[in-house]
Amino acid sequence: MRLPTRLLHRKIQAHKSEFGHIFIVAGSLRFSGAAVLCAGGAMRSGAGLVTLGVPEGIARPIIKIKSEEVMLFPLPQTAETTLSFSGYKKIKDFSKGADIMVVGPGLSANPSTQRLARKIISGIDKPMVIDADGLNALAGHLDLLAKRRDSVSVLTPHPGEMARLLGTTIKKVQANRRGIAAKFARDHHVTLVLKGYGTVIADYNGNLHINESGNPGMATGGTGDVLAGMVAAFLGLGLGAFEAAKYAAYAHGAAGDLAAKEKTQLSLIASDIIEKIPSAIKKNN
Repeated sequence: MRLPTRLLHRKIQAHKSEFGHIFIVAGSLRFSGAAVLCAGGAMRSGAGLVTLGVPEGIARPIIKIKSEEVMLFPLPQTAETTLSFSGYKKIKDFSKGADIMVVGPGLSANPSTQRLARKIISGIDKPMVIDADGLNALAGHLDLLAKRRDSVSVLTPHPGEMARLLGTTIKKVQANRRGIAAKFARDHHVTLVLKGYGTVIADYNGNLHINESGNPGMATGGTGDVLAGMVAAFLGLGLGAFEAAKYAAYAHGAAGDLAAKEKTQLSLIASDIIEKIPSAIKKNN
């Protein structure tokens, strides 16, 4: 699968503001790496700017060391060093200067943080990739997606998160991946990326695609965070939601395939995928 040519060749006078400002609301003391990996996926996939909105307690000592190219937006935190609901206004105000948002990687199950995620999803009118704990926050609250009908929404669940969203079992999700993805996308007016072997991308217009790249070595912590950042980056480059999800899933899997050849499936980790994104894009164009 080849990426659109227009993404690969930039005008000589191009400026970073033309390639999307991605605002990622993510991370906690326990799951700081999820925010870093998501940002890395976005940067390596062409994002012009990436800002990480993270708990103030991890911004400098953890995130800055790992993400030199990424801007930081420290936010109010709970006693558990997770994002606090009290930071919502700061997030909403900052989002006005961003093009795309990612909500969820590493946020945690803290009640204040989950409430914040729901408020962001329902209250901020920006194209948005919802992943990980952002998806968990929606479980039992799918009605909030109706408030986003006029905005781009890309949800990226793995089978466990999909089962929680639907109040069913992983076994039932896996038994009908295409049908479940297509129905959910149509019912909730979203683009859905159901991860796993043969990742299913479906949207509310009835489009459906099965991704063929990737390997079992990618079944390791953090790979989904990388994908969320990649989807956001492709949205920021001007692709429609279905296209952005389709191309991101393919490039993500292709990068994983290159990493596995070098590191083996056994030893592959999420950061290996980020390192191989440029090679995957170059090889497939």
